[in-house]
Amino acid sequence: MDTDEVLELLKRVAAEVITPRFRALMDTQIKEKRPGDLVTVADHEAEELITQALLQAYPDAVVLGEEAHSADPSMMGRFRYADHAFTVDPVDGTKNFVNGSPDHAVMVSEVRMGTTQRAWIWQPEHQTSWTAELGAGVRRNGVLVNRPATAEPPVGATSIWSRRGRIPEGLPALIGSWICCGVDYPHLIEGDCDYLVYGHTNPWDHLPGSLLLHEVGGVSAHRDGTPYDARSTGRGLIAAADPQTLARAVTACERIWPDRPVD
Repeated sequence: MDTDEVLELLKRVAAEVITPRFRALMDTQIKEKRPGDLVTVADHEAEELITQALLQAYPDAVVLGEEAHSADPSMMGRFRYADHAFTVDPVDGTKNFVNGSPDHAVMVSEVRMGTTQRAWIWQPEHQTSWTAELGAGVRRNGVLVNRPATAEPPVGATSIWSRRGRIPEGLPALIGSWICCGVDYPHLIEGDCDYLVYGHTNPWDHLPGSLLLHEVGGVSAHRDGTPYDARSTGRGLIAAADPQTLARAVTACERIWPDRPVD
């Protein structure tokens, strides 16, 4: 499947099983995998449809879906060491989706020998697509994009630590993110923030955005500054607009990480 065909798959699946449920979910269609971690019938149906299509096109690939991993955590090991693999996040920002916020997305990435080769983000309520191919740049709705220059000092966003009252040293206080990696990373690329801080490193959440970021000169790394990739096992993640901002953020955020490591 070429890049446009995969994008059309995501659009079609969203139109069939996600958008019709937006602001129309019944209570019986929403569950908690663990406290605060929601999943809906749309997540399950979308993942099944996308996974089936990818396996039909690439029968030897490993497809790591968020919900499939939830049911079988051993899939992570098979994914990390596969020659060819995909990640699928059927409704990134499920909490937003359940709460009626348009800030949710469908995301897929393709990995070969541990390197992310292609990435897709479809924001159905914003009718905006983000795609990337390694070495070929980033496209928003089919048009090549470049990231604006980094602000001085950098402006950051985070999804968790602003609530803990911790602030980076030498940089502005962290602000809340859009609570959806499929929206966060595009905002980073558009210059609305200069770095993002996360406790979790789930590949279905971060591989698509990390490739997009890489293609506009950005970089993502673990809390100690080691590069983040499809085979990473480290904890904590900083995604930054450029290497200089990453270096500053790694140092500035050293003391904000939770006392107990999180995934």
